Amino acid sequence: MKGALIGCGFFAQNQMHGWAGIPGVDIVAVCDRDPTRRNDTAARFGARPYADAADMLAAESPDFVDIATTVASHRPLVELAAAAGVHVICQKPFAETMPDARAMVAAVDAAGRTLMVHENFRWQSAVRAAIEAVRGGAVGRPFFGRVSFRSGYDVFSGQPYLATDPRFIIQDLGIHILDVARALFGDVATLAASTRRINPAIRGEDVATMLLEHDSGVTSVVDCSYATRRLPETFPETLLEIDGDKGTLRLDAGYRLVIQAGGEQIRDVAPPVLPWAERPWHNIQESVRIIQAHFVDCLRRGTQPETSGHDNLRTLALVEAAYRSAADRTRIDMRAPEWT
Repeated sequence: MKGALIGCGFFAQNQMHGWAGIPGVDIVAVCDRDPTRRNDTAARFGARPYADAADMLAAESPDFVDIATTVASHRPLVELAAAAGVHVICQKPFAETMPDARAMVAAVDAAGRTLMVHENFRWQSAVRAAIEAVRGGAVGRPFFGRVSFRSGYDVFSGQPYLATDPRFIIQDLGIHILDVARALFGDVATLAASTRRINPAIRGEDVATMLLEHDSGVTSVVDCSYATRRLPETFPETLLEIDGDKGTLRLDAGYRLVIQAGGEQIRDVAPPVLPWAERPWHNIQESVRIIQAHFVDCLRRGTQPETSGHDNLRTLALVEAAYRSAADRTRIDMRAPEWT
C-alpha cells in the first residue's frame, strides 16, 4: 500500500515513524513548501520530495495521502485528494468551519474513498484501556464522568503558531478531550462552556471548562488547562474519573487504571517507549502508530474508521459550540439543525 505525506513539520515526523512501523505500507513521497523540511524528511525516511501536492499526486498515484498541515489548508488538500481518487487521513482540527468540514466529507464520499481524521487521543493505549473497560460494562451503566487534561508544559516552543491564533486550547487540545468524552459516553445533547486566558503572551484561551449532557444520560465535565503549575508534571496524560451504577473507574496520573466494582483492580497501562519515541511524548507517539494501523486495517477490510470524517463532524461541532457558549454564556442544544 503506497502512501504520501503532505506537511513535513514538527508532528509529521511522528507520523512518518508510525507509518514505518506498519507492515505492508510504504510512504513513497512527501510534500512541503519549505525545501529544508521536505528534503530532510524525504532523506530521513527514503521518500521522494515534492513542493506541490498536485504534482506529487499526479506523479506518484498513491493509495492514500496523510495530510499533516495546519487547518486552513485542509479543505483544498482534502478536495484535491478526493479529485485524485485517493483515500485520506487528515490531521485535526479537521476544518475551520462546519460548512468546510461537511464539504470535505461530501467530496471524499462522492469519490467513493475513505476519510479518517487523525484524532489520536482516543487511541492512546491507556485511554483505550479505559474505553474498552467502560464499553465492556466494568462499572455498569455510567452516569458521571470527568475527562481532564491540565498541564503547564511549554507547547509553544515546538509549535509557535499556537501562541498567535485567537483560538487555542479548545481548538488544539480540547477537541481531543471532547472526542474522548464522546468515545466513552456517546454523542452530546447539550453543552455549556467557559474559557480564560491566563498566559498574557498568547492570543487565545489557555483554560476551558465544559459541561456536557450526553444522549446516553451521562453528565460529563471536560476540563483543559495549559496554565496549571504542579509537580509532578502530567503532560501529556489525560486523566479520567467515571461513576457507574456498579462501580467506579479512574485513570490516574502515571498511567494507573483503577476499577472498583465489587472489589478493586489496579492495572499499569503505561504505554511503551517505542525505539523512535521519547518521554513524555511517547504516549502520543504510540497512539499515532495505533491510529494509522487502524486506518490501514479499515482500507484493507473496506470498513469505516472509528474516527471517520462523518464521526468527526460531531466532535468538531462540540468545538464550535464551546466557543459559541463561552462567548454568549449560554447552553447549546447540540440537537439543533446547525450542529447536526
